[in-house]
Amino acid sequence: MRYQIVIAGFGGQGVVFLVKVLSICASKRGYKFLGTENHGMSQRGGSVSSHIKIGDFHNPLIDFSQADLLIGLDKDEALLNLPYLKKDGKVVVNAESFPKIDAEVFAVDANALAEKGIFDAKGLNVFMLGITLAKIKDFPFSTQEVKEAIKEINPKFAAKNFEILDKAIEYAKNI
Repeated sequence: MRYQIVIAGFGGQGVVFLVKVLSICASKRGYKFLGTENHGMSQRGGSVSSHIKIGDFHNPLIDFSQADLLIGLDKDEALLNLPYLKKDGKVVVNAESFPKIDAEVFAVDANALAEKGIFDAKGLNVFMLGITLAKIKDFPFSTQEVKEAIKEINPKFAAKNFEILDKAIEYAKNI
């Protein structure tokens, strides 16, 4: 197993939470993993990106054109991190639309769905992870593994996050 993921968003969107979830999933599978976080001005809503490498790697940073997957919690942050994506990589992005690129892109306007009350905006990161689980066929973890990791991080909010994850997976069936 060798899989590299870049997660990009703004401070407060839950980028670091997603890295923790995926790290727990990798650990429970017995995979080696490395991760890094770039917080920048995250306390003031600035850019936050994280790299997670699953498999036998020695450096936590993903080189340009090497990421298998880019999860963008914001369109602009996804665009800034596109150089990390490999040619046949995949993008899951919170955006109404996304420029045509040489990659498979799943754009979902999660902000608009949250505004309509489809899910609580505080769970946008979990919603986008649900879209990822539903659409990315080579994603290394199952829905059940993700749920177990979410519960392990914070059992108090697990049920709410499971609800959001399930809504995303259901929503993804129609895109």
